[in-house]
Amino acid sequence: MDTKFIRGTFFLTASTLISKILGFIYIIPFTALVGNSGYALYKYAYGPYTLMLSISTMGLPLAVSKFVSKYNGMGNYRAGQDLLKFGLYLMIFTGMLSSIILYSLAPFLAEMVISKHDSTGNKLEDVIYVIRLVSFALLIVPPMSLLRGYFQGNQSMGPSALSTILEQVVRVIFIVLGAYIVIKFGHSVTEAVGIGTFGAFVGAIAGLGFLTFIYHKRRSLIKKQVTDSDSNQRIKPLPMFKELISYAIPFVLVGLAIPIYQNIDTFTINVLFQSIGYKQDQAESINSVIGLAQILVMVPVSLATAFGMSLLPGITSSYVKGNLKEVKEKMNKTFQILMFFTLPAAIGLCLLGKPIYIMIFGMNNSPVLGGIILQWYAPMAILFALFTVTASILQGINQQKKVIIGMFLGIVIKLVLNFILLTTFKEVGPVLATYGGYMVSVLYNFYLIKKAINYKLFPLVRALALPVSLVIVMSIVVLIANYLVTTYLATKLSMYYLAITTSLFCVFVGGIVYIGMSLKTKMLREVLVRRKNA
Repeated sequence: MDTKFIRGTFFLTASTLISKILGFIYIIPFTALVGNSGYALYKYAYGPYTLMLSISTMGLPLAVSKFVSKYNGMGNYRAGQDLLKFGLYLMIFTGMLSSIILYSLAPFLAEMVISKHDSTGNKLEDVIYVIRLVSFALLIVPPMSLLRGYFQGNQSMGPSALSTILEQVVRVIFIVLGAYIVIKFGHSVTEAVGIGTFGAFVGAIAGLGFLTFIYHKRRSLIKKQVTDSDSNQRIKPLPMFKELISYAIPFVLVGLAIPIYQNIDTFTINVLFQSIGYKQDQAESINSVIGLAQILVMVPVSLATAFGMSLLPGITSSYVKGNLKEVKEKMNKTFQILMFFTLPAAIGLCLLGKPIYIMIFGMNNSPVLGGIILQWYAPMAILFALFTVTASILQGINQQKKVIIGMFLGIVIKLVLNFILLTTFKEVGPVLATYGGYMVSVLYNFYLIKKAINYKLFPLVRALALPVSLVIVMSIVVLIANYLVTTYLATKLSMYYLAITTSLFCVFVGGIVYIGMSLKTKMLREVLVRRKNA
């Protein structure tokens, strides 16, 4: 059973990482096809879609997994079946409702980002068109997410993992191939972006179809399991949903943090910059570049949190047993692992912002502005990762309700700073506002952790001294490598090929130095051993 569980958890983690990598890779050819203006249009649709998806699923996939696992452990397999039945009804209803709401709100949302008096950028009807296309995916994704939660609750991670990869592969192929064909045959960028947004629906159909097939294939086995179970007590729908919602609310609210921050930028940047004299197309270019920088920054965050979060079940287990000393030790290990992976990636992106941005997004997506924005945005990876992990720790030590206060405090700070910092810092203003908001939320989370378990920060600071020192040495080496490459090759290569050469060489040299020093100081071995033993 343990081997099966570990293997399943590995598949699930691997599928999530593969999905996120695919979700990053397709942006490169897609932005090359549709440009800054097209990607801004894509953002206008996907921003509200992500929010509506989180609300419509209500965090139920994770809650369903917990519910099914709990009652299966009690020998009541019928409870899981009843939940699947009534949960699917609920997800179909909330999916339809959220789809109708998003479809209906499209004109209102479009007017928030598009000025009727400025025709230099995307048109109002274009934004309405792409938002309405992506709204159809909300009909499919909620019931698909519930089925994933059901399989995970039964300790069957394979179907969930494979459906995640299949959904993303089909979606990416449909988006890139569809956009290419549309552009190739002379159609508009708006139609190409429409294909991109509709890809969410097509991918979800593939994922749901696969899960449905697996469920029907196992149906006779599931029926036998229910018949042979020790307890077949039915649970009425109202108490069932009450229990589910108590599990789900903290998950969904914390999960909304990053989408809310991203939507604040998506739906305020255009208006804010136009208010200080920018044209619609200039504001959309800034909007698009900030979105592209966010995607790059989230790559190391996803990888780092995947390692760090693996220790969180152990923290919860130690807390339930009342062993606070062990809780604090495991927390320090989690933060050390998190910083070991996030810090060099964030600082490396900061130092090499311009060449990396050009290498990935080319010369036609505001390379100068993109490089500047990425340099400023890159260290945000540290705060993103810290917020995710501290929020999860607070959930693990039964402080989940208080996390919500810190999150909303940060959001208010972000909104206020977006206005205050704009005039002085221009394009970098929204980035600095995000720092302000997340800093408040992270500090509040640390305050709650300290208050709940008397957690002291000094041992953590001492544990992080070595990775910080290694990153400082790595940064010096990267700056020297960057200087040498640009000095000797600047006149021999075009800007694009110089960016590729600089990025690859500096990342390689920096990586070798960081890993080499980690091995020399035995830090890498210590981090991996701690993770294994935690």
